[in-house]
Amino acid sequence: MTKKPSFFEKLTGASWEESEKKVSEKDKKSAKNELIIKEKTNKMKKIKSKKDSSEKNDKQVSFQKKSEEKEDWLAESEGQLTIDVYQTPNEIVIKSTIAGVKPEDIDISMTNDMITIKGNRKKDEDAKEEDYYYQECYWGPFSRSVILPVDVEVDHAKAGMKNGILTIKLPKIERVKTKKISIEAE
Repeated sequence: MTKKPSFFEKLTGASWEESEKKVSEKDKKSAKNELIIKEKTNKMKKIKSKKDSSEKNDKQVSFQKKSEEKEDWLAESEGQLTIDVYQTPNEIVIKSTIAGVKPEDIDISMTNDMITIKGNRKKDEDAKEEDYYYQECYWGPFSRSVILPVDVEVDHAKAGMKNGILTIKLPKIERVKTKKISIEAE
């Protein structure tokens, strides 16, 4: 009975049988030597692990410290604010849903061609972690930076909040239009 070619064999035109036949005795010997080396290496590792059992406790303590550092990093992380950015003929408009945050707890800053919105959404009640069925709302510090697609007049920017929606309006800077100057003959 003939063996059906595999997907790889169909794709490349090669066959496993041909490639197995091409393996020379030299390759078989080197493979055997590699196997012996791996076995010896494994034995040496086992001996070393028995020898270093006292260091194991130190490594566990180090691992615990690293995991605590990761937890600290996660505790300090910020949520990312969702936004819409669009333009009208005269301005760039940024909208974001920021329910549960007081306007005085929001910081909006601009530098060159970037705007950054920062804030902190505080929980109004303390519920135990095990009492939650779902926990999808983000509580804690959040921020979002956006590179603006056009130049804006920072001094004339306005921000307002209505029904939990923050709206920032940034007037576009009118580009200097090229003006042709006609030459008068004297």
